[in-house]
Amino acid sequence: MDQLNTLIYLSVAALVAFFAKRFANRVGIPTVTSYVIVGVIMGISVLKIFQPQILNRLDIVNDFALGVIGFTIGSEFKRSTFQQLGKSIILIALFEASMAFIMVTIFITLMNPSKIYQALILGAVASATAPAATVYVIQQYKTKGPLTSTILAVVGIDDAFALIIFVFAAGLAKSIMRAEHISILHILLSPIIDISLSIGLGILSGIVFSWLFRKVRYADDLLLGIASFIMLILGISEKFNFSGLLTVMAFAMVCTNANPMLTNRSKKILDGISPILYAFFFIFAGAHLNVDLLPTIGFMGLVYFLSRAIGKMGGASFGAIIGKAPPTVKKYVGFALLPQVGVAIALAIIVKKEFGSGAYGETGVNLATLVINILLFTTIITEIVGPLLTKFALTKAGERPGS
Repeated sequence: MDQLNTLIYLSVAALVAFFAKRFANRVGIPTVTSYVIVGVIMGISVLKIFQPQILNRLDIVNDFALGVIGFTIGSEFKRSTFQQLGKSIILIALFEASMAFIMVTIFITLMNPSKIYQALILGAVASATAPAATVYVIQQYKTKGPLTSTILAVVGIDDAFALIIFVFAAGLAKSIMRAEHISILHILLSPIIDISLSIGLGILSGIVFSWLFRKVRYADDLLLGIASFIMLILGISEKFNFSGLLTVMAFAMVCTNANPMLTNRSKKILDGISPILYAFFFIFAGAHLNVDLLPTIGFMGLVYFLSRAIGKMGGASFGAIIGKAPPTVKKYVGFALLPQVGVAIALAIIVKKEFGSGAYGETGVNLATLVINILLFTTIITEIVGPLLTKFALTKAGERPGS
């Protein structure tokens, strides 16, 4: 299989994704869950179709998929949306993301105090919440009410906080792994500069794109434009070690506020190609799971899952109380924030690229392997438990028709 070319591997992944999606629809599970499971089966542990060297060749597909994810998230950051959300939404998202980071970092550090860089990265990845499974449940049961509206808003802006936390945590982890004797101020200043430059590049790109393509009429022309800008942004970000995901989010945020119609047309065009990109993204992510490591990461994975759940649920409730949200929101919002596919796996892929490339030696490679395996291991749990808890919360809140 190693001698086959890249296009054959992509063809196999696309065909398998077709059947996986049909299976998911038949049994009523989220499609992304079936993609991850199929990826595990086809990956380095079971059938060994997608070996590590093959997955490295396919990284460019993941990069573009990350760009599309970033554009989709950033396009939701409309000025009007933020004006309508109120402070409770911002506080819930802030506290559930930061508390998940803090709780996971503390408990993983207690397990191995000599590897605080490991705890920082796992904590940062834990801060992200995946909207796909939650939105799926809301659409399936056609729920309406303050809890439903709050959940949709929180999962929409959660990823922005998670990305900022990740950039800071990655900067700290890199400094610790390099054993650099520098001040805390310097350690914190570097991520701040990286974030500022990433956002600055995104804003500049958004202004140029909105002006350059404001009069484009045809969909195929706009596809060429949006694809070229996303790839250019990702390329520049990789060249200068910016956060590609954050940069694309800033780019989309400027576009959606400067020219909403152009952004909506761009989103519809990307929606046409995103199914194949997401299929590749989640299948290849699942293919990284090394089943042989499960006995060694089993307990750490359990600690990660429980401490993340405590942080998410506790932080969300605390934010709702501080923000004076409705009683049902205070009581149940945390139950809907456990799923962690999507951006969490995107962050794990970024960890693999930044720490597993050899720049940090065997320590970095081991860290990248541990992070993606713990994430994929616990993702299976969250994608089963998460939708059930979301359904429970919406039912208890009385927002399901007939509940």
